Amino acid sequence: MLLTARVSIVGPADEPEDYLSDSLGAIFPDDVTNSHGDPDQSLLYTSPYLPHPLEVRVADPIETKDRLLFSHYLWNASLLLAELVEAGSLEGVVLEPELGVFQDMTEGGKVSNREANAGQGRSRVSAKDFDIRGKSTLEVGAGTGLPSMLAALLGASEVTAVDYPTPVVVDTLRKNVNFNTQPKFSPSGSVAPRIHVDGHAWGELETPFALDNKRKFDRLFVCDCLWMPDQHANLQRSVAWFLKDGPESRAWVIAGFHSGRSKMADFFAKEALASVGLEVEHIWERDCEGVERPWSPDRGAEDPGVRKRWLTIGILRRIT
Repeated sequence: MLLTARVSIVGPADEPEDYLSDSLGAIFPDDVTNSHGDPDQSLLYTSPYLPHPLEVRVADPIETKDRLLFSHYLWNASLLLAELVEAGSLEGVVLEPELGVFQDMTEGGKVSNREANAGQGRSRVSAKDFDIRGKSTLEVGAGTGLPSMLAALLGASEVTAVDYPTPVVVDTLRKNVNFNTQPKFSPSGSVAPRIHVDGHAWGELETPFALDNKRKFDRLFVCDCLWMPDQHANLQRSVAWFLKDGPESRAWVIAGFHSGRSKMADFFAKEALASVGLEVEHIWERDCEGVERPWSPDRGAEDPGVRKRWLTIGILRRIT
């Protein structure tokens, strides 16, 4: 199934008949849409495993500085992480195609499923590795907050979503989270006991929010936040600051190539991550139809239409 198939459009609130029942994947069969949303419309996220679709609104920034954040869209990286959280946290859900191909960071080569299962290279990545049940989560650069909503509905112990501290962005994020994290949307009829929305600018670690939450979270969500190379160091600092100490803590970083591979690749540089005490555990690429391939920081000239079909999935951990 196409990654965007779970997203559909609802017309303006005063025109309920303006509902488009077909998914965006069906509307744009040859040109995958990687950003979704318009201030005059809502987006419905429909999952066969949720009792009701989630209704997502996007911000309506007026100021140029707010529009340049590009947080007023739902990006495909968030759709993928939402599906991974769902597949990892619900019994009986199988992500199709299943995960399994990744780059071996030690040897620098592709490891097949058969080799991984035989104990060569690193262990195979499974959708079940994205289980958030009983864990505290923080989403930075959350935008609409979709992965955080799934975490709150599927068993996380604590869910926090933050974005740049400008009112139009944070207010929309808070409204989305408050509306969609109700028991009626949860398969179990319950939600995370602690759900919080706040503002955070990457790298600013002397604020009350940062000081109160240092080394607090089991899992960090980072979706489509790598398109500004000049902010990579600040984002790395924030991830290292908020990620809980210990060998089990992980940061899940998913990003698209729609703005160019070179703009996001350096975030995963070994030296830069090591400077804040982090390392890449696994990294690979997955397209909107579930096809996987090894990660590469440089694939030469790429057709923009093909390039934007792909996402990088990186799993970061503390250096042990």
